[in-house]
Amino acid sequence: MDPLPIACDLVAVPSVSAQSNGPVSDVVEALLRRLEFTVERQEFTDPAGTPQVNVLGRKGPDGMGLAYFGHTDVVPAATWTCSHGPFTPTVRDGRLYGRGSCDMKGSIAAFLAAAARVPTSELTAPLYVVCTADEEIGYHGANYVVAHSTIYREIVDSRARGLIGEPTELEVVYAHKGGCGFVVTSRGRAAHTSTREGVNANWAMIPFLQEMHDIHRETQSDPTWLNAEFDPPEISLNLFVSDHDPVINMTAPETVCRVGFRPMPGQDPQRLLDRAQKKAAECGLEFRMLWNSSPLYTNPRSDLIQDVLKLAGKSTPRTVAFSTDGSCFGEVQELVVFGPGSVKQAHTDDEWLELDQLHSGANLYERLIRHWCTR
Repeated sequence: MDPLPIACDLVAVPSVSAQSNGPVSDVVEALLRRLEFTVERQEFTDPAGTPQVNVLGRKGPDGMGLAYFGHTDVVPAATWTCSHGPFTPTVRDGRLYGRGSCDMKGSIAAFLAAAARVPTSELTAPLYVVCTADEEIGYHGANYVVAHSTIYREIVDSRARGLIGEPTELEVVYAHKGGCGFVVTSRGRAAHTSTREGVNANWAMIPFLQEMHDIHRETQSDPTWLNAEFDPPEISLNLFVSDHDPVINMTAPETVCRVGFRPMPGQDPQRLLDRAQKKAAECGLEFRMLWNSSPLYTNPRSDLIQDVLKLAGKSTPRTVAFSTDGSCFGEVQELVVFGPGSVKQAHTDDEWLELDQLHSGANLYERLIRHWCTR
């Protein structure tokens, strides 16, 4: 089966995380059923109150097998720059353009095309597909899978090999960073600055920002927060501040600071979170966690990583600085991140996937399926 028509069908269905991914999940579910998978459909409401859908499939006899993990949601496309729309899949100059083409509907299409090439009758071990919602905004779909899915529990109990299809340019990835995010809010009172009635929220925020500055400098030099296996080797602490830009003769009624960073394997991010929360309390500020996801790490000398290297014709595995749903799937004994496309094209205003990567991905996925799920 050719992965390109599948990728086009998936890209053509808008599935920005803030909206329901139900329609694109319908497309995935229909194809899984066509390929003789038993389907588990999970419908849930995410923290924003948006209805979302996870779709999981299983086929083949009992055994160890292979589980593919992907997500069907995409980032917003309000600033899309191409002449064609973000959800109008367009093939040009050896590339497939469209929101989600690279991250990561192209990968899902490649794996489903590969699965279609291996007849169910040839399977001697189970093949699993897991497609989640809300990966881009906090892994809500993956967390729901872990808590409620029968198929996921079978994946864990059978010690299936886990394959996360995020874009790695078909390089074999054994580890990625995690993610932590929180928001701190200072409350003031708006009033004309010629009076004594106002309270400027920024004043209480300033000492907290100084603490964040100190933490940032520390994490760029202290070996505790550095890991040379990654590029960049630091946790990449990032900060945004807004007082909603009131006029100069009005005191700011509210200031919001958002902080995010990417911990690496072996680090204890709770130390930084506790430090930030303590300082917020000292300053009389509100502290709220947004997310806290773990890094992923599989021993690069493990059988899984070494097998994928051999099958992919690679010599050395690598790490990546982004994170994936794999942060939630720690119960799976071994996970590898391996997918078509480059993260450099993900989330861009002209997102695209090279057709060579798409077709090579399908061919390599077929090789993995045949290696682990057939005789």
